[in-house]
Amino acid sequence: MSLAATASEALAKGRARDDVERDAAFLAAVTELQALTKSDLAAVNDEILARMHSPVAMIPELAGHLISAGGKRLRPILTLASAKLFDYAGQDHVKLAAAVELIHGATLLHDDVVDGSALRRGASTANIIWGNKESVLVGDFIFARAFELMVEARDLRVLKALSHASGVIAEGEVLQLTTQKNLAAKFETYIEVVKAKTAALFAAATEVGGLISERSPEEEKAIRAFGLNFGIAYQLIDDVLDYDGFEASLGKTLGDDFREGKMTAPVVFAVARAREDEKSFWRRTIADGDINDGDFENACMLMQRDGAIDDTIACARDYAERALDALRRAPDNKYAEALSNLVITSIARAS
Repeated sequence: MSLAATASEALAKGRARDDVERDAAFLAAVTELQALTKSDLAAVNDEILARMHSPVAMIPELAGHLISAGGKRLRPILTLASAKLFDYAGQDHVKLAAAVELIHGATLLHDDVVDGSALRRGASTANIIWGNKESVLVGDFIFARAFELMVEARDLRVLKALSHASGVIAEGEVLQLTTQKNLAAKFETYIEVVKAKTAALFAAATEVGGLISERSPEEEKAIRAFGLNFGIAYQLIDDVLDYDGFEASLGKTLGDDFREGKMTAPVVFAVARAREDEKSFWRRTIADGDINDGDFENACMLMQRDGAIDDTIACARDYAERALDALRRAPDNKYAEALSNLVITSIARAS
């Protein structure tokens, strides 16, 4: 059976595991890609650390806190794997992967300030330790370092892809603010937020791997489409896990999205399907932010009853299938197989 057929069959069946086993399968898929890109990934980490030097002591201290907090390095791995997928033999993929991770890190610092988050990957956020002003300014410093790396690749197409993604991410942040606590927010708007905040960087991360490999325009479009659709699917599942996951895998407190009034897909679906006598519950908790003991559990129950969780997972599966379809237009090798497995297991986290 071909890689594509195997991937589609596994995706359709899902994974009948408990939370720990499902998360372990996804982490194993990440570990597989880390192993395939091991030497390059080490070089990426070295590049990132080198770019954090500054005579202003707080900058490397705060940036080091963010970097040392860990994380899967998923986005830079996508850049490295995409380049190797197309047999790239140069070294620019390391700088670009580092740039991708720095863009991601800068947005995390800014996100935590905007959201008032206290935890990131199980540790206190930089804004809690150093303050909001400090986090925003160091985030700006990290953005600047990312652009230095982009320029060093000496490819205007690459610079355009990553700089455009940076702008789109900022637009997504603003768009999300307009939907927060807004019970009238539509699913279509939610998807636009996801495309901008999450999927834009996934798409750029994979696209630059294709661009520096100088492949055909069709293959470049395919690998970008893979990243875009995988990014949407990945975020949809993350939003499900805020209501139907467990904190050890989330790296944050369960129910954070609920307490912040974020109109993610499970909430959008649940609000649209609420019975007349339940609409006041969603107004109080989401729109007004008046949350009492037991409200989160009640929200989860309503989502399960009305199919909001199941339909969000179904939507994620649809985008995952689109990602796999795009990947079929790339070379069929060990990198394609590992990327396919990553998509499948990422969806299975909530199956």
